[in-house]
Amino acid sequence: MDSIIVSGGTPLNGDIPIAGAKNAALALMPATLLSGAPLTLTNVPRLSDIKTMTALLESLGVEVTSMQGGKVQVLSSHAMTSTRADYEIVRKMRASNLVLGPLLARHHEAIVSLPGGCAIGARPMDIHIDALELMGAQIELRDGYLHAVAPGGLKGARVPLRFASVGATENVAMAATLAKGTTVIENAAREPEIVDLVRCLRAMGAQIEGEGTSTIEIQGVEALGAATHPVVTDRIELGTYMLAPVFCGGEVTCLGGTLDLVTSFVEKLDAAGVDVSESDRGLTVKLRGDRPRAVDVVTEPFPGFPTDLQAQMMAMLCLADGTSKLEERIFENRFMHAPELVRMGANIEVQGGQATVHGVARLKGAPVMATDLRASVSLILAGLAAEGETRVNRVYHLDRGYEHVEDKLSAVGARIERVQER
Repeated sequence: MDSIIVSGGTPLNGDIPIAGAKNAALALMPATLLSGAPLTLTNVPRLSDIKTMTALLESLGVEVTSMQGGKVQVLSSHAMTSTRADYEIVRKMRASNLVLGPLLARHHEAIVSLPGGCAIGARPMDIHIDALELMGAQIELRDGYLHAVAPGGLKGARVPLRFASVGATENVAMAATLAKGTTVIENAAREPEIVDLVRCLRAMGAQIEGEGTSTIEIQGVEALGAATHPVVTDRIELGTYMLAPVFCGGEVTCLGGTLDLVTSFVEKLDAAGVDVSESDRGLTVKLRGDRPRAVDVVTEPFPGFPTDLQAQMMAMLCLADGTSKLEERIFENRFMHAPELVRMGANIEVQGGQATVHGVARLKGAPVMATDLRASVSLILAGLAAEGETRVNRVYHLDRGYEHVEDKLSAVGARIERVQER
C-alpha cells in the first residue's frame, strides 16, 4: 500500500482543476441499465470507485468503452447477461446499490448483495427497500443478498422518504422512469448530484419535474433512449481544494468551481475570515489574515453544510483562533480522523456526534493513518500547515474519491509525494 508524505509550510499559488463529481458519476453510470441504447458520459473522474462501478456493470453484461484516458465513457446495456450483483464487487463500494432500482424497472428482477464502503456508519438499505416496495416490488433478504422481483413491472406511487436520502432518491427516481403511472418522491434529496441525474434521465427521454426541490414527480414512459451527458463538477473536491491555501497561505483558483455548488460551505469560510471570489474560470480563495477564525458547523442534507467536507473543515479549525463546535447529523462514526489530528498537536474533544475543537497556533508533522476517504484528505491538508513531515498511511481510501491529489497540490507549490509504505 502507498503512503503520502507532506512537508508543510509552503504557500500555495496557482490553479487547481476540479474533476467531475464522483457521487454524480456513480449514479449516472447505472442509468444505462434503463435502456438498450448507448449512454455517453463526459467529464468522468478517473477514480477507483469508477473502476469498481465499471466492473459491476460489466458483470451484468453492460459494454463499457472508455475514451480520452477514461474521461469519456460510452455504456450500452443492449445485451445484458445477468441481473445479479455479486458480493465480491458490491462489497467494495456503497453506491453499488444503485443498480437495484434500474434492474427492477427494466427487467422486473434483481439480486443485489448488501453493499460495503467506508466505515462511517451503517447507512442501511431499508429506506430503498421500503420505497421500492411501495412501487410494487417484492424484496426479501437471503444470505446477504436482496432478492427483488416486480411481477408485471413497477407501478407509480407516492413515496415519502423518512430521511432525505441521496441514494434512495436516486434509486427511486431511476426506477420510476419506467414504472406504470406517476411516482411522487416526497422529502427527496436536493443535492446537485440528484439534479445532475435527473437532467441525464430527461435527456434519455424520462418525464421528470422538481429536481432540486423536496418533491420530485416522475411520469413513467415505455422506454428510454440514447443520450450524452457531462458529469457535474465535484463540489466535494472543490471544497477540499478551496481549503488548501487556508492551511499554508497563498491564493488558489479552483478551475470550474461555482458558488451554487458550495453556498453553505462558503458562508462558513467567510465567517472564518476566508475570501472567496467567483469568475468565469472558477473560485479563487485566499485567507484574509494570519489565522482563520473559529466557527461552529452542523452537517445537514443539501443545501446545508456537507458531511463530506466535515473532516476537512475540522482540520482547518484545528488552526483557528478560538473554539469551534462541529455536530455530525448525517453519519455516525465520522470523527475517526480526530485522534489522528490530535497526534499532530490538535486539541479536539469528541462526545458522540459532537466535537469541540480548540484552535492551536501550529501543528506538527507525525505519522498518521487514514480511516476513510474524507479523513485521508483532511490529514493531507493538515500536513500542509504542519511543521516538519507528515506521513499519511493507508491512502488507498484517497484514490476512491480524489484524482491525482499529489499532482494537483504539487502543481501549486506543495511539497508532497506518494511513496510505498515501509
